Amino acid sequence: MSRVGAQRRKWWVLGGVGIASFLGTIDFTIVNTALAALRADLGATVTELQWLVSGFLLALSACMVVMGRLADLYGRRRVLFAGAVGFGLASLGAGLATQVDMLIAFRLAQGVACAVLYTASGAIVADAFPEQERGRAIGWLFGINGLGLALGPVLGGVLVGTLGWRSIFLLNVPLIALSLAICVPTLRESRDAQADRRIDWPGVALLVVGLSTALLAIGQGARWGWTSPATLCAAGVAAVALALFQRVEQGAPAPLLKFALFANRGFAGAALANAALAFFYVLAFFLMPLYLSDVLGLAGWRLGLALLPTTATVALVSPLAGKLADRYGARPVLLAGFACFALSALLQTRFATDSGAALVAGAFACMGLGWACVLGPATVLALAAVPQRMAALAMGSSWTVHNVGGAVGLALGLLCYELAAKARLLQVLATQSVPSGPWVEQAVNDPGHARALLLEHVGSAMSTARASAVFEQSFLAGFHAAMGLLAMVSLLVLVALALVLDRRASAAATSAAAPRRP
Repeated sequence: MSRVGAQRRKWWVLGGVGIASFLGTIDFTIVNTALAALRADLGATVTELQWLVSGFLLALSACMVVMGRLADLYGRRRVLFAGAVGFGLASLGAGLATQVDMLIAFRLAQGVACAVLYTASGAIVADAFPEQERGRAIGWLFGINGLGLALGPVLGGVLVGTLGWRSIFLLNVPLIALSLAICVPTLRESRDAQADRRIDWPGVALLVVGLSTALLAIGQGARWGWTSPATLCAAGVAAVALALFQRVEQGAPAPLLKFALFANRGFAGAALANAALAFFYVLAFFLMPLYLSDVLGLAGWRLGLALLPTTATVALVSPLAGKLADRYGARPVLLAGFACFALSALLQTRFATDSGAALVAGAFACMGLGWACVLGPATVLALAAVPQRMAALAMGSSWTVHNVGGAVGLALGLLCYELAAKARLLQVLATQSVPSGPWVEQAVNDPGHARALLLEHVGSAMSTARASAVFEQSFLAGFHAAMGLLAMVSLLVLVALALVLDRRASAAATSAAAPRRP
């Protein structure tokens, strides 16, 4: 290939791979804007919406390290193409789903495919560019991912408002086809000849079983009864599976999660920050659209625009946060990030039925500031804490913990939401001398039909306006409880990081890692 042809090829590779990576990133945020529409069209409950998000995260958590290793072993081009085709088919299935269970299954498939898009894309772009241009090229790839994160809410709001919720999945199909059309003639095969050929399949199975049953026990415990056989059985299976996972990983030749890394205080601090970051944003991004739609009455592009202060702030502030971490070390930037998270959550505990745009935008922007201050510096700190030869293992372990943190945060946060919302609803009904019943549980778990349920069961005791006000009080009680949990966790993590991370060591390690950070 001529020099001109080689110059063109590498940029075509970046464009084709960038489209696939962009779609994987946008899938994190675009679905949240469709939660209200999904609930209305498919009759999805809060628990089912939770599994749409946490199922994706579970699949992603279990498969990221494995897919990265498969790409190194059998060829990154081949594995990327398989992942892209799988993502396109899963998106098509999700867009055509007629039942919530079908949609959850296709979201699981999307999570597996996205694990390929995330892990193979960086290595492919690095291989396509000469060493002196590699950092800039990967920086472009990360910039494309950041654009996907920022555009997700707005694009999702526009698509849901004009074409319906199915369009957010179906749009992936022609775009992934475009990515493949670009990559097939331009992308060359590459692999790591020295990669470990062993794959930790027992670890994958135990992690999926342990996390799934743990989330099931947390999410359904209040409904089944905390001492019911079903809850105790799920919790017992989770405890055994996770204990076996820890034991298997310690002896595995190619572990999914390297527990020995956590003995390093820098890596432990980075992993804690990564897990807490996902704990916060996955739960917050789940509840924020529901507040905007069910309480403030926003829909379509207006809902997406209301979420933009968070994602746009992440995209704009992330480069500055990286520079500050390089100059002063990761520790102060991470501490500032969790202080912003705590402030955002506390501001959101003040949200009401008539909250002004300034309060909402300010709270969401604070969340974006925290996100930007944690995401990049935590990644750099994780890399700085280990030798260069262990960088891939450290990144895989750190991101596995990150995704697990998001799934656990969503389960615990929604448990807080449901308990507080139910308690508030029962309290209001008692003051009105209105009898409760099993329908109360359904009203809490299905906010979209809560007003109708209230009128159906207590219509003779309250007006339509009063029923709407009762629902909003119940929802806000749950929302405030979940945000209170996020504020408490953020402050606890802030204190833990201040104690775990050494100021001088953090600054020196981050500075040393800066040259190998794209």
